[in-house]
Parts: sequence; C-alpha cells; structure tokens
Amino acid sequence: MRSDEVKKGFDRAPHRSLLRATGLQDDDFEKPFIGVANSFIELIPGHFFLNKVGVIIKDEIKKCGCVPFEFNTIGVDDGIAMGHDGMLFSLPSRELIASSIETVMNAHKLDAMIAIPNCDKIVPGMIMGALRVNVPTIFVSGGPMQKGHTEDGTPIDLATAFEAVGKHEAGEITDEELHDIECNACPSGGSCSGMFTANSMNTLMEAMGIALPGNGTILALTPEREELYRKAARRICEIALDKQAREKYLLRNILNENAVRNAFAVDMAMGGSSNTVLHMLAIAREAKVDFNLEDINKISKRVSHIAKISPSLSTVHMEDINVAGGVNAVMKEMTKRGEDILLDNLTITGESTLEKIKDAYIKDTNIIHTIDNPYSDVGGLAILYGNLAEEGAVIKTAGITGARALSGKAVCFDGQAEAIAGIVGGKVTHGDVVVIRYEGPKGGPGMQEMLAPTSLIMGMGMGDTVALITDGRFSGATRGASIGHVSPEAAEGGMIGLLKDGDIINIDVDAYLLSVDLSDEEIAKRRENFTPIKKPLTSSWLGQYRSLVTNASNGAMLKTDL
Repeated sequence: MRSDEVKKGFDRAPHRSLLRATGLQDDDFEKPFIGVANSFIELIPGHFFLNKVGVIIKDEIKKCGCVPFEFNTIGVDDGIAMGHDGMLFSLPSRELIASSIETVMNAHKLDAMIAIPNCDKIVPGMIMGALRVNVPTIFVSGGPMQKGHTEDGTPIDLATAFEAVGKHEAGEITDEELHDIECNACPSGGSCSGMFTANSMNTLMEAMGIALPGNGTILALTPEREELYRKAARRICEIALDKQAREKYLLRNILNENAVRNAFAVDMAMGGSSNTVLHMLAIAREAKVDFNLEDINKISKRVSHIAKISPSLSTVHMEDINVAGGVNAVMKEMTKRGEDILLDNLTITGESTLEKIKDAYIKDTNIIHTIDNPYSDVGGLAILYGNLAEEGAVIKTAGITGARALSGKAVCFDGQAEAIAGIVGGKVTHGDVVVIRYEGPKGGPGMQEMLAPTSLIMGMGMGDTVALITDGRFSGATRGASIGHVSPEAAEGGMIGLLKDGDIINIDVDAYLLSVDLSDEEIAKRRENFTPIKKPLTSSWLGQYRSLVTNASNGAMLKTDL
C-alpha cells in the first residue's frame, strides 16, 4: 500500500507515534488509509451540511475495515460573490483547491480518496487535484437543491432571482413580488436546482465514470442521498482493500480520453453550463488527454439535445431529471443515435460505461426527450471562431432565446461594473451587441461570471434582441445570446480589446462564426496604437494568478514551466 511509506518499518516509529495521537491503534496500521476530501463551508448552500456528510462517510469507511482521514478544501459561492470584486477570486480558487488535494494526499501518502464536492469550480478543482495524485478516487457530491415555488406555485430558482432584479429595474414587478422570489428561489440546501455549473459538473462526473449513478440528480438532504454516500464509501474500501483493484482503478485509468469525450457528449445532450468547457479543458490537461476546443463542435454535431433544464427556457429541474430516469437514462437514449456516441470505458463501479446504462430507460418523455423528438439535432454548446475569436469563444446554444444569427452595433464596456451601469442607464437598446472586455483570466483577473448583466438584459425584455460577448465567463444560470471565453482576451492583445462603439459584429451560431466587419488594414491601424489596460491590484494572490494564468481556450490553467 502507498501508505506503507509513512507507517511501516522501525524507522517510521515517529510517524506512527504522531498517528497514534490522532487515535490510531496497532491494527489500524495494517489497513488502507483513505483520504476524505471535504469541501464543507458554511457560506455555500450546497456545502453547509457537508460536515455531516463527512461523518456518514467516515462511519461507513470504518465499518468496512479502512481508516478515514478527513481534510478540507476552501470554497467560494459564485452567487454571493457575483456582481462585485469578490468574483475575482472564484475561478482562481479552483487552482487552490486542486493544489490542496495534491498537497494533503501526497504529503501523507494516502492510499485512496473519496471526494465530497458540490458547487461550481470546487468540483473541477477536486478532480484536477485528484488526477495529479492518481490513486483510486470516488466523487460523491452533496446533491442538488429542490426547486423553489412562488406563492402561485410557479417553479423558480436562482436564475429567477437574478432576472427578477432586471424586471424590478424595468418596473415590471413590485417590491413585494421581488421579495417573494428572493425568499423562495433557494428553498433548501444543495447545489442550485437547475443545470447550472455545479449540477452540470456533477452529472458529467457520472458520464466520466468517477461517480456513482444518481450523483448529479438525487436531491440533497434526503435518505436516498445518504445511501449514495454510504455506497460510495463501501466501494472505495472494496478497491482499497484489494491490491489488484488499487492498480486497476487508478483515477487516470478511468478518467482518460474516452471519459473526457463522454463528458462532452452528455454535456451536449443535457445543455450544460458553458463553464463546463473551461473546466473540462483543464481536467483533460491534468489527465494528459489531447483534447482541444475544435473537438467540441465535432461532438456537438453528432449529439441530440434531449434534456432542456432550467435556465434554458424550461421549468424542469434536477429533481425532475432524477424522477424521469436520471443521467443513465439520458446516456442510454444517446446511444440510439449511434453506437459510438458514447465510448465504452471502465468506471469506478467496476462496470463499463455501456454495462452501467444497459437497463436504464426514460420514465417520462416530457422531461427527457427521445432522440426521435429532440430539442435540437445538435448539442447544447458550440464553439465560435472568426477574426473576433481566433482561438475560440463559447456559447450555450441551449439557452438562446432569440435568433441564432444576427448582426448588431457594438456597445463596449471595459469591465462588468461599467457594463451594469451602462445597461441600467439606457446605453443598450434592441439590436445592440454588448461587449464586456478585460474580464478574462488575466484581464479581470480571475474571469468573472457575467450573470448580473445578462440577467438585467433578460429582465429588461431585451433577451431576444440583444447579444453579449465577453472575454469573461457566464454563470450556468445565464441564458440568451451570451458568448463568453473570447480568446485571445483583451488583456493579451485580443481583437475584443480593439473594438469601438458602433463596429458591426456578426454572430452565426450554426456557422460557428463570431466576427467584426473591419478590414485587415483597419485592424492593423488600431493595433499600432493599442496598449491593453492593466488593472491595479491590491491582492498578492490575484497578482500571482494574473502572472501565471493561461487564457480560456487553454482552460485558464496556471503555467508550471516558465
């Protein structure tokens, strides 16, 4: 066992002495040591109860004859950090989480790990760290939140609350109606109830085979979820207690190229958050998988979009997907379009991908459509290219509410705060293309999410006619013609930084095009006099991050070789 490095031999007597201080006894040194990586934090609705989850999992690990060691990562709640400079720390926290997993697991030579994430970039951060360690690992998330309801019974969620701000600004709802939505949009603990970033990543872990069935859809704080925790704990011990299994189920043996491709295929079928592109690119690189943005459109063309979940013009939420058959039912239906839509691969359950889903079926075709009745014949995400995005840009096509092709005049803002003030102040009108720049990984720094401006546009009734492009990113709760991750970003001299008010921007989703009507001569002229803005910083961590981070087309990962 890997942990023998810290517990075997006469020269490890001091190490054992320290471990005895934590409660270990003689027979414990013959057992596998299991890391229980918890992301408990009281600030996040999906995480405030995870300390109790850790107790459940450790209890089951002990029953199975292994020794659990719980440790924690940090976490940032994107919703609470939204709309102010706290959001600058959100994406960078992914790197801290990954490094904390790598640090604790490798410093103490633990044999296997069970990771307890739930929300946003905490999930990919844990996966990235686990890939660096490469021991058998099971991920079991805290679970999704119940959907909320207004007093008249209308299903609502966090996206409703953000869009309600725009409606209130436009005078469409009263103070009392806004308060009703505020009090009911997030009714319980769990990851926000729609197909936002957290639940997108939690379902993709099922697709990759690193989490058990139900991980993305079984509601938080339910007996069914507790049984999932215990089942995951039992499974990681089965593996850790078997020498051959410890080798067979190394994380990189499961999370390989097939797993990455399966994740993107399921992402397309379920219309996941655009943030999944950013995170899955980073995960692929940690897994040593050769996968690039160009591959995403190839997958999208072959996958039918069969599950439309809030915020994509739908009142369907994760609990409804669970009742309708769960992620396995989606995956099984996907295979009917072609045998190689999902690639067979080893999963942490011991089954292959196709074995795992062989008995799954759709229980409600109003919730999960069949491939004969898809929402779209192509997937719910697309990568756009052109002179405005030479290295790519991302759009959640499942969330488009208006035309899929349009041209409009640029209205440019150097940052999210300036954009919010401009939108509220009437600088944007129907037919415009809002440009928010200097919010990329370097420019922000930290690549802020843009839920506030997109929600204002939707709430003010311009969602069908106004597009938004940014080198920043969007919350999974964003909908509309919202294009993010524009690369190269403004801070590194990208074309988005050269735009001026009134430039004509062309968007054609089906042609995968994002361009501006400027001649090569005009672009060269503007570039001669262009110096990217570098925002002043008071944060040492953000300064380090800005110096090391790559752009969104590279997953916004930190450089390790300077």
